[in-house]
Amino acid sequence: MPDALEAREVEVRFGKQEVLRRFSIHLKPGGKAVLAGPSGCGKSTVLRCFLGFVVPDAGAVCINGTPLTAETVWDLRRHLAYIAQEPDLGTGTTAEALERPFHFRANAGLRGNLERMPELFERFNLPRELLSKDVTALSGGEKQRVALVSAVLLDRDIFLLDEVTSALDKTSRKAVGEYFRKREDATVLCVAHDQEVFSFADQIIELPGRPGAKETA
Repeated sequence: MPDALEAREVEVRFGKQEVLRRFSIHLKPGGKAVLAGPSGCGKSTVLRCFLGFVVPDAGAVCINGTPLTAETVWDLRRHLAYIAQEPDLGTGTTAEALERPFHFRANAGLRGNLERMPELFERFNLPRELLSKDVTALSGGEKQRVALVSAVLLDRDIFLLDEVTSALDKTSRKAVGEYFRKREDATVLCVAHDQEVFSFADQIIELPGRPGAKETA
């Protein structure tokens, strides 16, 4: 069985700044890994490489055994759920934000998953009253958890998480960690500083700091 996520000897430079040097990772389906290290060491850049937002200067990136290229990137992204530290939920109510992805043809067949919304709200400690609330009025922690619910509803099998518990209280952080610990079918690669989030990971990958690095993560 091919790796869900694979990076081989990846190198990334932004101008004269070297962000990643000979970075490699092999994450099997269902594997859980945390990227750790000081600010500016390239953790978020690793996630962006798997999304195809950053093209490595050297090395290769594969998803489910398929090389990530300009020709394959759109199909491969259908396996990925990316959740940023500050998710952009668009406009309208929370319910409208959660329903919006199912208006696209690629997700229309999954619309029945919206019935799981109450269950997931309870799982992530979200009150159902938020469904009628405008997304611009949500707190940072509420936005992070709503984005997680959205990703789960879309049945993605690979989760790329960038500090998605940074605005959560201890109880909510624990709920997120417990969810992914129990999801044996989900592959997770996350950026996190919180030791409690590390607890569900099979491996912790430390990236070294780079002198003069400017990247925020």
